[in-house]
Amino acid sequence: MSNRHPAMEPGRDEVAAMMAAATSLVTDFLGSVDTAPTAPLDFPASELTELFAPPGDRPGDLDDLLATFRDAAAQAAETVSPGFYAYFPGGGLFASALAELLAATVNRYTGSGAMAPKLVAMEHGVIQWFCSVFGLPPTAGGVLSSGASSGNLSALVTARQHRLGGPDRTGTLYVTEHTHHSVAKAAMIAGFTPDQVRLVPVTADFRMDPTAAEQMIAADRTAGLRPFLLIGTAGTTNTGTIDPLADLAEVARRHGLWFHVDAAYGGAFQLTARGRVKLAGIEQADSITLDAHKSLFMPYSTGILLVRDPRLLRSAHSMDADYLQDLALGDELPNWADHGTELTRPFRGLRLWLPLHLYGVDAFRSELDEKLDLSEVVRRELRELPVIATSEPDLTVHTFRAPGGEKESQQLLERIHASRRVALTSTRINGDYALRLCVLSHRTHRSHVDEALGIIRAAALAA
Repeated sequence: MSNRHPAMEPGRDEVAAMMAAATSLVTDFLGSVDTAPTAPLDFPASELTELFAPPGDRPGDLDDLLATFRDAAAQAAETVSPGFYAYFPGGGLFASALAELLAATVNRYTGSGAMAPKLVAMEHGVIQWFCSVFGLPPTAGGVLSSGASSGNLSALVTARQHRLGGPDRTGTLYVTEHTHHSVAKAAMIAGFTPDQVRLVPVTADFRMDPTAAEQMIAADRTAGLRPFLLIGTAGTTNTGTIDPLADLAEVARRHGLWFHVDAAYGGAFQLTARGRVKLAGIEQADSITLDAHKSLFMPYSTGILLVRDPRLLRSAHSMDADYLQDLALGDELPNWADHGTELTRPFRGLRLWLPLHLYGVDAFRSELDEKLDLSEVVRRELRELPVIATSEPDLTVHTFRAPGGEKESQQLLERIHASRRVALTSTRINGDYALRLCVLSHRTHRSHVDEALGIIRAAALAA
């Protein structure tokens, strides 16, 4: 007696019908992105509990299930909208989404070069290209990950193993109050206590102070501690500020520290002439994290970790087991499972390889240059409005507040969101409430920025 379920092994016609239904949903969605409400929609909590229902024993209807998904996706922050300036906008580049479908369909295992050598070679080529973009040596390497949170963890562990030899209660690492919280989280996971994460003072424009960093490192070493890691940021989340990377690289070199740059947001601007000037010194890093789902417009969970010496990355992450003996391979290709925390992993390479080769690098460079141009428009126009700028943009993040106190700024944000055409977020600058705007989506162009500025202007004047 066969237990085969034909519905789980659809034939060509069934696959075509399912794809047609999905294609209809996708094209409808993409066609409505520009007009969909940007601010999250209000809905009763009862609609959430309906989605907690368990699956039934009998087959469901695909059209009904897709309708449920369509409704759920609509009741969410419109992160791919050209009017979404909150956090770091999610690109969701369609060619990358298509690549994800293809990769999941063939479902190849790419943790080892022995299992899918040509696919691993494609991914390896993408990583080597990124290394060249950042001016790292030809021997550099890396690994694709779910994002900078994972990449920062792997970089921290690699630095710990190489500089300290393993967990060490006397090891210290150096960040600022503006360093992304994923670094503190990574330190905790890696066995460091909060007092081992040292906060370096920042300058008036929110950059790590290299002189203060050097003084802290020297004082800690004199006190018997073991400074091992200095972390600079290429575009902080709060203000988009770039730390003085060249100066920090020199501090790290003088004192024998691993120099890591969290370039999750700002790293992709290295493709532009203006970005390379702003990111000068990043080429001296021992490791770099970059989120392609931010400034390269890819779907979420597309992160990149680059390392000057990939042998150190491998030695910090490689483990062996008898059941892996058939996966042995020469030095021609890396085993990604030995370069990060994942043994089982998706084939992330295609979601980068396909759009990069399909559109060409110039297309991405042009988009990023446009965002820098639009950011200058925002910077200039905000200073003509009845609001107070609270930071100077290095890239495309802007912060401002209403005249008055926190209540007035909160009310300003509410009036802006009432348009349902623009989404911003709030943050705190030196403890004070501020509104935050980030120009980053590949769908955002001059007309969208002009509309957003008009809405902000009207909201500010309505106070």
